[in-house]
Amino acid sequence: MSQAKSGRRIHWQNVSTVVSAAVLIAAEVFGAAFAGGWAFANLFGLGEYGAYALQIIFFVAGLMVMAAFVRNGMRIEPFVTSR
Repeated sequence: MSQAKSGRRIHWQNVSTVVSAAVLIAAEVFGAAFAGGWAFANLFGLGEYGAYALQIIFFVAGLMVMAAFVRNGMRIEPFVTSR
């Protein structure tokens, strides 16, 4: 009922577009984070725990990248439109 009072509605096509793109990009970003952590740990001889530490660091960086991507996607493709 509050949706009718405010005169705003969700634009589901924009939501679907941004979420679909985010899923695709997330698969690449987090795959690269885990592969990169493993590769750098082996390159520098950091061992198993070093690989885990780098993977966590790269994963957190990937979360920040994905948050920025979704924020910018929402700016370009607004989720909510006025009637």
